[in-house]
Amino acid sequence: MNLAPYAVLPETSRGRLYPEAGGDARSPFQRDRDRIIHATAFRRLQYKTQVFIYHEGDHFRTRLTHSIEVAQIARSIARLLRLDEDLAEALALAHDLGHPPFGHAGEDALNAAMKPYGGFDHNAQSLRVVTQLEARYAGFDGLNLTWETLEGLAKHNGPLRRPSPYIAEYDARHKLDLTSYASAEAQIAAIADDIAYNNHDLDDGLRAGLFTLEEVGALPVIGDALAAARAAAPDAPVERLAPEMIRRVISRMVGDVAAEATRRLSVLKPTTVADIRAADRPMVVFSEEMARANLTIREFLFQRMYRHWRVNRTMAKSKRVVQVLFSLLHGGPAMLPPLWRTRAGEAGSAQAALVVCDYIAGMTDRFALEEHRRMTDPDISG
Repeated sequence: MNLAPYAVLPETSRGRLYPEAGGDARSPFQRDRDRIIHATAFRRLQYKTQVFIYHEGDHFRTRLTHSIEVAQIARSIARLLRLDEDLAEALALAHDLGHPPFGHAGEDALNAAMKPYGGFDHNAQSLRVVTQLEARYAGFDGLNLTWETLEGLAKHNGPLRRPSPYIAEYDARHKLDLTSYASAEAQIAAIADDIAYNNHDLDDGLRAGLFTLEEVGALPVIGDALAAARAAAPDAPVERLAPEMIRRVISRMVGDVAAEATRRLSVLKPTTVADIRAADRPMVVFSEEMARANLTIREFLFQRMYRHWRVNRTMAKSKRVVQVLFSLLHGGPAMLPPLWRTRAGEAGSAQAALVVCDYIAGMTDRFALEEHRRMTDPDISG
């Protein structure tokens, strides 16, 4: 496929912070994708919460399955817009690498604990993972991804005029042009995340019995998709109607994004990726009508799922686990495993806080619960 003139072209990549000799038949962005898939942080996503903790059911989304679904949607949109699918896929696969255990509850707890030291943000932590914390290569820390992938991770949600401490620190040694928009491929990864997140949380919420098919059928876009699914298969049971409905909603959202991006691109008339970065607004977004519908869906999920009493109970317990772990380890870094302990410095210090934050953010739900049990139950050794 001939790429659009404003696509990011592999042969014009700005390269890697640490030059690497040789190569193979893969493009730089294909190599980025493969490095991300082989990363330890990527494997850990299998046991990190999307909404439901791992032991609540085998069929609910995890951060890993969510990331794979985002990547599939991102590739579809990139193909429709004639953009680089491999870069969009790499960004989609990497976008949640910095998420701590227990989803947003874990992030809220870590952010509160880290307030005196600059706070915690999973987007910045994703950049930290791929530029520092992954230790798979002899010659450098991190994965040594291309500039374009790092740029997309740092600012896929838009320009960063007040970057978090780590992004600012990294930018000081490897400029990522933080005040401009990212490439269209990075914008695709961001909108694909929104599409996957809402639709798959609807699917999981229905599976968990938090709301009914009739209730979600009253929502914009979803109601039309449910009616179409019922018309196509009037005798289908609920457990088959729900995925039929979700599939139609995803298709409609993908089509809406492609149409709106095409409209905006026809106005901008970009001839290079630099024109995308220099634009005064993003190119890959929902139409106004779909954005309103998406907001209504998010509000429904917020009220009926993310604030459901069953989810609230689990998240409250999960926050407590993170709070206790941080407090114990920050006050007693000697309890950290050897490789972490040597980096932590003095108890209660800013350096200890940062190391403990990295340690906890890398945990899976399962490991965090086990570590909490080991550290608080006197009947369990080590």
